Amino acid sequence: MEGTLSFRSCSQAQLPLQPTSFPPQFPNKFQFLRVQKTKPLSSPQCYQSRRLVIRKALGTGDNGHFDDFPVTPNKIFMEEAIGAEYGEGFETFRPNGMLKVDVDFLNDRLQAGFLQRIRYAMKPDEAYGLIFSWDNVVADSGALKLDAWNQLASEEGLEIPEDYNVQRLLLYADADQVLDKVLLREKKEADRDRLKTRLSQIYYDNLLKISEPIEGLKEWLDAVSTARIPCAVVSSLDRRNMVEALERMGLMKYFQAIVTEEDGMESIAHRFLSAAVKLDRKPSKCVVFEDDPRGITAAHNCTMMAVALIGAHPAYDLGQADLAVGSFSELSVINLRRLYAHKGSNFMDLQKQIVEKTPRRRKLTIDTIF
Repeated sequence: MEGTLSFRSCSQAQLPLQPTSFPPQFPNKFQFLRVQKTKPLSSPQCYQSRRLVIRKALGTGDNGHFDDFPVTPNKIFMEEAIGAEYGEGFETFRPNGMLKVDVDFLNDRLQAGFLQRIRYAMKPDEAYGLIFSWDNVVADSGALKLDAWNQLASEEGLEIPEDYNVQRLLLYADADQVLDKVLLREKKEADRDRLKTRLSQIYYDNLLKISEPIEGLKEWLDAVSTARIPCAVVSSLDRRNMVEALERMGLMKYFQAIVTEEDGMESIAHRFLSAAVKLDRKPSKCVVFEDDPRGITAAHNCTMMAVALIGAHPAYDLGQADLAVGSFSELSVINLRRLYAHKGSNFMDLQKQIVEKTPRRRKLTIDTIF
């Protein structure tokens, strides 16, 4: 399903768009667009074009500075909205105009076809879609954030306290909030943008050093790949840095879909829904792997199951998850079936309420013979 990705590549600005082959349950008018690639992604022309596209996606102009990292922290050092409350969705492009996509729409449109249902009855594992959050599930992003803040403080001649509450503030709070409470107490307001830009640069420089995923993840991905379960990874990173990081860790081959900043999702739940579309799995058949209570809430808002990874948050903060594990080594493919076993195969499927019609009253007549 990688063909359904909505990111823009270097050849998009040069070649006409062509419709992709879409699953039969989607009408033709809902088809996404696919780019026909003719140049290798490593070519110099493509590299320059990708830099321009990423710069545009990050909101900088043609004269803006762009090295090998976004010039602003974007969503990495921000507290994102959970999303998908009360049917809230997002808009996506189609040839006839914009299409509103929400949880109910996807659960209805991504229903398995007749032949797929037969295949899933024989191989039930293939009916699932797995969605992995990047932060602290695929890579140790928490350590990257702490290192970035500590290095920034060191460059400014400041020292960050080792207090537990301050450390949690560095990990989960907005960058502006951290600067106000920790680093900008005696700084001028004009230094805010400079510090945020430098913070982003340090983070992306440290990201280039990541070469190992979270312990046990590669073995778990091997197991689900053998079971032919499609997987997606979601993040607020830009696509280029995401792909390069996955290739360094040797994980790129396991993910059939990637959701990044270029997809334009405004909340955590919207990224999960976008991943479900790319995996061609309805949300109620997707399982999200998260480490944050907010991500678990977002998964449930999307009618998805949630598996929590204990670590960044203690187990008692992850009680709302459908399953909580200490590491991926505790999981087996059969755990995915058990998540749905006690609720039946049609759990969370849209159901039409049948209203029983009362029979019409018969009109009694009296025949009178005169």
